[in-house]
Amino acid sequence: MAAVTLQRHLLLCNATLVLLLHLCSGLSLDTVRDFLTREEDAIVFSLIERARYPANAPAYGPAAAGDLGRLHGASFAEMFVRESEAVQAKAGRYQSLQEIPFFPFRVPFTLAPPYNFTAELHAAAASVNVNGAIWSTYFSQLLPLLAKNGDDGNYAATVASDLVCLQALSRRINYGRYVAEVKFIGDQQNYTTLIRKKDKDALMKLLTSEAQEDVVKRRVQKKAMVFGQNVTLDGPVETGNSNSSQTSFKVDPSLVYKLYDKWVIPLTKQVEVEYLLHRLD
Repeated sequence: MAAVTLQRHLLLCNATLVLLLHLCSGLSLDTVRDFLTREEDAIVFSLIERARYPANAPAYGPAAAGDLGRLHGASFAEMFVRESEAVQAKAGRYQSLQEIPFFPFRVPFTLAPPYNFTAELHAAAASVNVNGAIWSTYFSQLLPLLAKNGDDGNYAATVASDLVCLQALSRRINYGRYVAEVKFIGDQQNYTTLIRKKDKDALMKLLTSEAQEDVVKRRVQKKAMVFGQNVTLDGPVETGNSNSSQTSFKVDPSLVYKLYDKWVIPLTKQVEVEYLLHRLD
């Protein structure tokens, strides 16, 4: 009996300590939602930038990467991302857990001034990410819908815009770890029960809010409509097509809606479930 009482006391102390740490770090449902809302802007703008360029197919075949690309069996786009991330790693970009590289590097030092980032995530679950799925989805499914057919030779600028898209999507989707942490702290009893049972379906159901997801999808679609118009100083907004009564956007708003509906939200929830499954480790 005394052992059970002690165990309960320790669990209560641990829960109180975790809650205090979150209060000190500022991590809350409001701060999480604010972060995700701002990331919507980054994603929409990155898609608009990538849509400037045509498909530029040679950038995604190994021949365009030269001898080094052929040696690694990698495309020019992959080599560009690898080399860019290596430089950014030395600059300290990945010291923050909000940033996860697609090709992790072990860097002996960084050029950036040291900063003590707050440990807001449970250590055993902090490494959860779906960058592999993001990479595959972006190049095989999203990019063919985003970029028009054609080749203008601007391969470096094209894959540079790919990198910005990939990083924005990775940051947004893998932030699901923070979302899961906040939800866990807010309802520890129910989540703990399901985590111990390893019940993925029940966890998915508990963390899902279809009403909130619908708000997010409609909001990003509207942002694509607002951000994607050509604005003039004198007169109305330019449609980009004088022969059409419909506004022409720099990126199709319905594509942005689909991006969130089919990929961003489902992958984020996948991250949340995987994080929660390791939350008690």
